[in-house]
Amino acid sequence: MILHAADEGWTTNLPLSMFLMEDSLLALRHDSEPISVEHGGPVRALVPQLYAWKSAKWLTRIEFVADDRPGYWEQGGYHLVGDPWREQRFRWD
Repeated sequence: MILHAADEGWTTNLPLSMFLMEDSLLALRHDSEPISVEHGGPVRALVPQLYAWKSAKWLTRIEFVADDRPGYWEQGGYHLVGDPWREQRFRWD
């Protein structure tokens, strides 16, 4: 899947299996208040099992794709998955 943010051209790819994990979520509110723009509102993805760039802020669209394709940071060399337990920061990790 591809998460699209409000910033022009900003996307991140995300394995559907990670998005469907019990602790992943789409956040609209925090402490009963709408998420502020500073924290990624109005909609933010939270995928705690991956590095932070996979928890996209300012979501505008979620695209389900058959084939994985790199997002904004991944095109610049960041890892396609980004698992911190495997230290997958960069594509060559």
